[in-house]
This record gives sequence, structure tokens and C-alpha cells, in this order.
Amino acid sequence: MKLTSYSRRRMGRGGRTTAALALLGTGIVLVSTLAPTAAEARPATTYYAAPDGKDGGHCSQAKPCSLERAQHVVRPAAKQGDVTVQLADGTYRLSDPLSFDANDGGGDHTITWAAAPGAHPVITGASKVSGWTRSDAGKGIWEAKTPEGLDSRQLYVDGKIAPRAAIRLANADVQPTATGLTIKNPALSYLATLPDQGRIEFESLGDFTNRYSPVKSISPTEITMAQSAWDNNTWGWDTVQNSFLAGPSWYLDNSLSFLTQAGQWFIDPGKGTLYYKPADGVDPNSLSIELPRLESLISIGGTYDEPVEGLAFKGIQFSGTSWLGPSTHGYGDQQNGTFIKEAYDYRPADAFTSCSRGCEMFERARTSWYQEPAAVQVSAASRVSFTENTFTNLGSSALGIGNDANATVTGVGLGASDIDVVGNRFMEDSGHGIVVGGVLPDAHHPSDVRMTNKDIRLENNTVDRVAVDYKDNSGILSTYVTNASILHNEVSHVPYDGIDTGFGWGINDAGGSNDYVDRGYYKWNTLYTTPTTLKNTRVEGNLVHDTKSRFADGGTLYNLSANPGAVVAKNYLFNISGVGLYLDEGSRSMTWENNVVQGGSFVFTNAYSLRNNTSDNVIQNNWYNSGGVSAPNAAAHNNKLINNVKVSGTNWPQGARDVICAAGVAPQYRTALNANQSGFPGCPAP
Repeated sequence: MKLTSYSRRRMGRGGRTTAALALLGTGIVLVSTLAPTAAEARPATTYYAAPDGKDGGHCSQAKPCSLERAQHVVRPAAKQGDVTVQLADGTYRLSDPLSFDANDGGGDHTITWAAAPGAHPVITGASKVSGWTRSDAGKGIWEAKTPEGLDSRQLYVDGKIAPRAAIRLANADVQPTATGLTIKNPALSYLATLPDQGRIEFESLGDFTNRYSPVKSISPTEITMAQSAWDNNTWGWDTVQNSFLAGPSWYLDNSLSFLTQAGQWFIDPGKGTLYYKPADGVDPNSLSIELPRLESLISIGGTYDEPVEGLAFKGIQFSGTSWLGPSTHGYGDQQNGTFIKEAYDYRPADAFTSCSRGCEMFERARTSWYQEPAAVQVSAASRVSFTENTFTNLGSSALGIGNDANATVTGVGLGASDIDVVGNRFMEDSGHGIVVGGVLPDAHHPSDVRMTNKDIRLENNTVDRVAVDYKDNSGILSTYVTNASILHNEVSHVPYDGIDTGFGWGINDAGGSNDYVDRGYYKWNTLYTTPTTLKNTRVEGNLVHDTKSRFADGGTLYNLSANPGAVVAKNYLFNISGVGLYLDEGSRSMTWENNVVQGGSFVFTNAYSLRNNTSDNVIQNNWYNSGGVSAPNAAAHNNKLINNVKVSGTNWPQGARDVICAAGVAPQYRTALNANQSGFPGCPAP
């Protein structure tokens, strides 16, 4: 059952009313008056839930209740004071996402959903798969029954994301066309005989995009792609047919015939059958295999008139989702979790050729982009916190804060303020670990001031091996946010960037961007004369390593657009590929100082054009040991590079060693996922 709020008159923050509040189904009535007496009943401050909890009762320690029942009981009780819902150990399997609206917050008080002492509760949208038998579908393949009609893009095996059945295509095997792919390798003609061709997808990995396009049909010589997904993947930038990368990686995904490699899987919703190929000698009945059933897990969102206020989550594992959008509309990737999916009537008829590297009509479409939805969503909310939770095995971005309305279950986006994300772990997720902010006009120039995303703190979090399926996603992304603090996190083993801030390429900054004047953008879209909401970002004390494993473009620490008052300081980057510190189009009014960049290339300021607005930045007192400085037209753009020191090997001076040793999460939040910082040069054991 999907959770819904029962109707009630909303009480003012900390206010009292003479109305009687009934705990529905319990028979208990709590009465509050202007002058309460000692005889008046008060609700308990702690309620209890368990995986086998009941859907009735008082949620006592002796008789715990379900999550749904606990949510129902807590709503009126929270208006009297802080309340905790204590979750017993075990797995809570949801049939529908948990939804928290304005009725579910504590107002001036706080409702905390927390693990019981010593417990490790798991809230999941997945089902455990069992009953595996050997299949006649191929050598070494096993199968298990699943509910008919259930589809998924992810399968989780012993806590890891298992790869879908897929084959690699050589670039010479096929030739992209306006309608699909011409098959040039005769050995691939067998594709025309495959069943369920509409479930097969073409995947492309370019210079910064990871695109998915569903197939419509296959003949011995042609693969015809479904629309509008194919059109959306063949116009714009870093397209399938004209990638910035000389040799993009191409795949065909999701057919039983592709299930040839150990660890791969395939699901047939029509037959209600899941196929899996374990390693030789492994019986999948001995593995923990979880099949997600839900696209989102937790939705926290009110309205601008009635936001969610005063809500906390602590010590809980969130797992078991799969975002199915790309299976229907494809993933027309633009950058960092943004995509297009509409059929644009103004797309040029010859866009496959004329707009394979940008055109005016593509620039027109920028204000209709979508954001990848998160499994746990927060919008139209304030004073919400996540502390020491685990976000794993989630089939999209894990935690989304203040994203655009099109990325939310509630349909009300943005409006997130005073949000704390502290000491959590994000791993084995398909998209970003954390994504804050939106990209559409109301994100950067809100039509209602209450839409402004502000005062967001991301601190002491561990983000490791995320963006597994949507590889264009950075570990942490913060777009248009006022006062974002990204402090002492560790981000590692990501295919793209580590920590990205800002968005928009300077297009939406006051005065706009000359580059986009030249591209015709402002013939169709607003040229703003006022600043965006992006300012006062602080990226400090982070430990970022093993980045850029799949994409050359971008940087380990990266910014887009004007970010006045921003400081990027005292971060330690190592084992990185490509650029360490990347100031991309329109980056302005920032200070980058006291960072240590070990490996890769030190810094790049994208200011090749004198008309470009990557200007007025200070890059000072940093240390690096590889590559060099790429700062074209620095003087003309007033980009100041001061006292940056290149060292030999790892002979870091004391100031750099101090940064290295202090970077990353505090000792009390470290786990086996974190780097062994005592092994860093000159660092004592914690």
C-alpha cells in the first residue's frame, strides 16, 4: 500500500490548538489546550517498528508495528515534542515508496527514524530471488521465477551491481544513420533472428556522455532504433555519430542471447523468468540475489506553502530500486545526469548531420532538460538530516536534494534548505552518490523565492563506486545552490568526476555568455541581467581519488558558471586521470587554494576565447607533482595564478602534508571503504 497522509488541520510551528487529535485506529485521544495540566495525556517520545511489525496498535517496544503504521501514529504525537521511531534489526521490504509530506515533519520539533542500538535495519524496494534451477537457455545459465510483468535494469548479487547481458560492438561493425545502425559486419546478421528485439538497447560511451537507445527492430543489415530516443542521442554534443572521442565504446545490451559471461543476467518480464550466469561451480542458491521492484524508495516533499520540516534519518540502509525510464524513452544524455526525452518539433530534419556537434535549435532545447531521479528524494523541505546511513544498490542517483520537479515523485521540486548529510556511505549505486539542486530556470532564477536551494551541508560522507550504470554522473554534484558546504568527504572509484559544482556553462549568469550569443541561444531563451542562486560554495578538506576511469572530459574537482564567494581549498587528489582542478565555461569569482594534486594534470581554466567568461578567479598556494598549468588568456580574463608549487614525486612540503593528513572523513566515520590515511606520506595513524 502506498502511504498517504490523512487529512488534518495543520498546526502552527510550536503552537497549540483546542482541537482534539485522534490517533486513528488506537482509540487514544490527545487533547491540547492553551493551558495544559499535568493530568493531560502526552504521547510517548519513542515508538518501535520491526520487519514483522503489525499494521495496528500503539507501536510499543513489546508490540512493534510496521513502518506504515509507525508513520501514521507519529504524525500527531510529533507536535508535542521530539519523537523517535526506533527500527529493529532486519529487512523492511516495501511494496510502495514511503512518502513523507508536511504532516510527517516535526515542525519546530524533530521526528527521527533511527536504527535501534546495535541494529542494522534495511529498507528496500527489492525482493530476494530464490529457487534457482539450471536452465536450458545456455551453458552455465540458471533461471528463477519472478512475477510476470516485473522488469528491472539492475540486479544485485552479494551487494554488488551485476552487469546486464551485453556484447561489445567494434566501431567498424556498424555505421550510425539517421534511423539507426547499418550492420557492416555480416557476423552480426544473426541479430535479426533474436526475439523481443524491442527490449534490446544500444549503449554508447563517448567523451562525457553515456547514452542508451532502445531498439525498434532488426533486419540482417539494419538496426532500426526507437524514437524519439535515437533523435535525442544524435543531436547536440558528444553524439553517438560524432563523439568528441575518436573511438567511442559501443554495446548492445539486454538480450538472452548476449548472456555469455559469468556474472551477467537477463530478465524476461513476459515469461516471469530471471536468468543468471554465475561463475563456474557456483550455485546461485548460495548467493544473496536481490531483484528491485520499485523505482524510488523514499520521497520527502511538501509544497512551498507547507514544506516538510524537522525530519531525521539515522543508521538505516536504503536499497533496492531500479529506474526504468531509459527502457522506454532512452537516456539522451547531456552531461552529469541531465537528459532529453521529448520529440522536439523544431529539431531540424537534417539534424543527424547538421546538428551532430551543436546547432541553434539544440541550444533552444536546453530549457527543457530532465534530471535523473534519485531513489531517496528531498524537495520543498527544511531541517532534514541524514546521518550515518548507507545508500547502496540503488538504480539511479542515490540521494537527490532540491532537484527539478521533473525528477521528483511529488511533482514539486527545489525548495530544499537547511539539509544536513553527515557520515553516510554511498556505494554500488547506478548514478550519483549525492546530487543537490536543479538545472531548469526556476533553479537558477526562481519565480518564487521559496524555491531557492540553500544551506546544504554534505560532510564526512564516503562515496565509493557509484555511477556504475550512468557513468556520466559525478560522485557528488551540487548545481544552483546558495551556501553549499561540501566538507571532508571521500569520493573514489568513479568513472567521471569526483565533486562537481555549478551548472549552465555561464549561460544563465548576469549578462549571459558571448559563446551562446554566437550559438543563437538567446534568440529563444532568456538573457538574464541578475545573478543566479549559485554562490558561496565551499569545497574543503575532501579526499578524492581513482577518478575519471571512463571519461577524458571534465575534472576531478570541477565547476561550471559564476560561483561568487566560492572557495575550493585543502583537498587532496591522488590516483586521478585527466585534469585535477577544472574551471569550465563561465567559472567566475572563485578561489582555489591549498589543494594537493597528485598525478594527472594540475589545473585547466577554460578561457580559450577572449569572449569567454571564465574570469576573475584566484588559483593560489596549491601543490602538484604532475602535468602543469593550462590557463589560456589568463591576464585578459583576470585569472590569477599565485605561488603554485610543483614538487618532485611525493616530496611534499609540510603545508601539503598537513592538507593530505587532514583530508577525508573524520576517524569516527571511517570504514573499510576508506583509504588508509595512516599510509599517506608523513601522516600519523588515526
